[in-house]
Amino acid sequence: MEGWKKAVASGHEMGNHSVNHPCSGNFTWSREKALEDYTGEKMRAELIEANQQVQELLGVKPEVFAYPCGQMFIGRGKTTQSYVPIVSDLFISGRGWRNEAPNDPAYCDMAQIYGMEMDGKDFNEIKDLIETARKTGQWLVLAGHETAESGGQTTRLAMLKQLCEYAKDPANGVWIAPIGTVAKYVNKQRK
Repeated sequence: MEGWKKAVASGHEMGNHSVNHPCSGNFTWSREKALEDYTGEKMRAELIEANQQVQELLGVKPEVFAYPCGQMFIGRGKTTQSYVPIVSDLFISGRGWRNEAPNDPAYCDMAQIYGMEMDGKDFNEIKDLIETARKTGQWLVLAGHETAESGGQTTRLAMLKQLCEYAKDPANGVWIAPIGTVAKYVNKQRK
């Protein structure tokens, strides 16, 4: 908990990722909390509860959300529905996972921001994504899990160091900021 409190004191953004990390029951590890068994009311209550827990523990209310497993639908068959409207109601942005492209800031839906995976990638792979987005004026959202030298679902520390060095050079024309900061900036520019 002390590490999280230090992160907040240092100005880091705290987001919501749900209480139970519900994903499709097609992942056997998620069967007890499968999205197929959720309703809109259950999801809303869980996201509000997660916000309250973060507020109580860290003193900040999350303004951004990351969809567990990048999945945005609840229910099954004819009762399937998107929970994007709930996220839109509760947060300034909702980020996906393993999407295929950067976001067009003038067009994208803030409740469905595309997040591109950075886990397991080296800097050259990430640099290619950055350069493509920069040249076209798009908003690249990088998403990952743990940070370490290696491991599954891990953003490599060596890659992050190179990314920070690259972004610090004004000649590269890259702005790195938390998703909420960028979402607020984009929304202000749209008005």
